[in-house]
Amino acid sequence: MSDKLASRKVTLMPGSGVNPGANLGVGRAMVGLLCGLWFAASHAATPTEADEMVNVDGAVVCEQADAEVEQPRRRPNYPVLVYEADPCNPNRLPTPRAMLLPDLAPVPDRWRIVDALGYEENLWDPYNNNNPIKGDRPVFGKDWFVNLSVISDTVVEPRRFPIPVGAATTAGSGDLDLVAAGDTYLVNENLIVEGVLYKGDTVFRPPDHEFRVITAININHTVADEIGALKADPAQGDTRTEGYVGLQGAFWDYHIRNVSDRYDFDSFRIGIQPFSSDFRGFLFQDNQLGVRLFGTRNNNIFQYNLAWFRRLEKESNSGLNDITDDLRKDDIFIANLYWQDFPSKGFISQASIIHNRNRESSDFFFDDNQFIARPSSLGFERGRDYDVTYLGVSGDGHFGRNNLTYSAYYALGDQSNGVFTNQNTDVNAYFVAAEVSRDYDWIRAKASLLHSSGDDNPLDQRETGFDAIFENPQFAGGDTAFFIRQNVPLIGGGRVALNGRNSIIPSLRSSKEHGQSNFTNPGITVLGVGADFDLTPQTRLSLNFNQMWFDDTSSLELARNQSKVGKNIGQDLSAAMIWRPFASQNIVFRLSGAVLNPGSGFKDLYGQTRPYSVLANLVLAY
Repeated sequence: MSDKLASRKVTLMPGSGVNPGANLGVGRAMVGLLCGLWFAASHAATPTEADEMVNVDGAVVCEQADAEVEQPRRRPNYPVLVYEADPCNPNRLPTPRAMLLPDLAPVPDRWRIVDALGYEENLWDPYNNNNPIKGDRPVFGKDWFVNLSVISDTVVEPRRFPIPVGAATTAGSGDLDLVAAGDTYLVNENLIVEGVLYKGDTVFRPPDHEFRVITAININHTVADEIGALKADPAQGDTRTEGYVGLQGAFWDYHIRNVSDRYDFDSFRIGIQPFSSDFRGFLFQDNQLGVRLFGTRNNNIFQYNLAWFRRLEKESNSGLNDITDDLRKDDIFIANLYWQDFPSKGFISQASIIHNRNRESSDFFFDDNQFIARPSSLGFERGRDYDVTYLGVSGDGHFGRNNLTYSAYYALGDQSNGVFTNQNTDVNAYFVAAEVSRDYDWIRAKASLLHSSGDDNPLDQRETGFDAIFENPQFAGGDTAFFIRQNVPLIGGGRVALNGRNSIIPSLRSSKEHGQSNFTNPGITVLGVGADFDLTPQTRLSLNFNQMWFDDTSSLELARNQSKVGKNIGQDLSAAMIWRPFASQNIVFRLSGAVLNPGSGFKDLYGQTRPYSVLANLVLAY
């Protein structure tokens, strides 16, 4: 029986049913049925006769044979077989002929395909398929590529936070208080130019060599309502305009070897390079001079880093690296390991050991505005040497529909002098932070918790206030939140800040950029909720609410010589609108606002004030 016959449907001719009263034996019926089927098959149309594909002028035509097979005579009590032909698609392609494919012509490189397709070179279009300065084709040799990026980052920021009344003179001659209103206005422009020269592939394995240079050109203009807030010299007035060019990256990356057929590798990098100690930048996130050995194992399941950094000084007003100054005597040694899909798929776990060795006890350093930065003007105002080791675990990913990010650090070590004592002290402090979120279509709801331990007795030999090395937290609203964004000074307690700019820990440092870590601080607890709303593919609205408390106010009371400081910092409310008109990162506009509703602790330090922050940020990227 042919395949065509076997695939056809058998039906009964109308009026020819089986007579249930027929007295036929089972054996006779089976023999008769088999004979009938054999006879019908031998006289049925062959597949080439029933369904023949005829190609006429490129068109496929289908010829179908009669569906009913005629029999020479009808057998009583047996059905007449009727065959339904397979449907024929007249638009289908003809069956290919059985022949060998022609020889394939090898293409030596991918950019020749771009030339063959007729794409013209266009240096202005970053998405053009034939742009040599975007790595689309080699600039010289067989596999040397160039990638050039230019970013303009413009910030306009009106704000209000407490600042001290000028010591020598003041702009508010009628004020009797020590705390000025603190209205300031900032315009900041960064033009970042990044050039990369690399050799080799970038898709399946790292390039063989990579040379990267990142230059930032900064112009900033600040206006304050108080003399002495911007410059130590009162003659400089209440306005400051500065410009600076900083080197934010300059390194060589060498691909040492591949260690598996899945392109697991070992690489070496030396120079000024970016590094983040964890997923949210809680402990150390900066571009610093260092040496780094890194790579992957087991099909990229494991990723490791071994690094040593020696910190560069910063330009005080722009925050950019100052390579013209001497290197700081501040070393950071890092070893960490990432484990993908652990403990479950979709989650990345990390363990790290970070050691901070500081030998700046003999330094006397003034920043670019002539304010003392090292040693800090707090307590005995003495320089310190310290060795502190951070043991940390972090994770980022999801469990089903629930997203989780967390970090935990324990700091232990010793330092030569305490801030408020003349004796050597031991450091024992801890830090934990976690954010849980869940997506509901175009809405992401999130809740966050952070705790940084504070020092409960500044006069003993045990310092329990946690402090980071150089933090930049993307957490609880990030730089949209007032308390994280603004640098609030500790007025009447020394020339230090309650917290630094883009910092969440109230570390009482002289400055985030120049100061030493301080483990005699009040610590903080943050409980936050928020939500992100993707209103359109181009527009996102973010809302955040954070309740904040000091962990222990003993250090604040001692620094201020104040009997009682409450723990309640207050409620930080912020909102941000992000608009990407082309649904890409080439043009990003952000408008945000934040206000701090002060609690008892903030009022005890600064009185009845309601600080706020407004941020307009435009990023243009090529």
